[in-house]
Amino acid sequence: MFDLSNLKPAAGSKKKVKRLGRGSSSGQGGTSGRGHKGQKARSGGKVPPYFEGGQMPIYRRLPKRGFKSPFRKEYAIINIRDLADFAQGSVVDIHVLKEKGIIRSSDTAVKLLAEGEVGVALSVKLDKASQAALEKIRKAGGSFETL
Repeated sequence: MFDLSNLKPAAGSKKKVKRLGRGSSSGQGGTSGRGHKGQKARSGGKVPPYFEGGQMPIYRRLPKRGFKSPFRKEYAIINIRDLADFAQGSVVDIHVLKEKGIIRSSDTAVKLLAEGEVGVALSVKLDKASQAALEKIRKAGGSFETL
């Protein structure tokens, strides 16, 4: 009968720790399985994964192309179909979208796109919206305000 006093791990699931540097007859004496000299034999001698043995690394051999703007602004994208569950006349802003789980973070800017339909008038307050999305909101009797 099993109880807490006679529990044991499954056979073969526990291995003995390899004891390094405990005499030559142990099989791991002397150099402790590190070989002779070199960077990997030293204490703290780790080689980073991108190191290629001293040859010119791939990230320096490949040409760099284009330009990455340091001022680029990332937008969380939502569509009009995501607003279909909201009640008539409700205010839709970043905090409401975060609470409903439509966007992940309330820190990001949000852009509204026009995919889908909205059947109720909503007051939408977001960072950006496409022209088609604005037309659909206004056609449904709602309003859009840029933050």
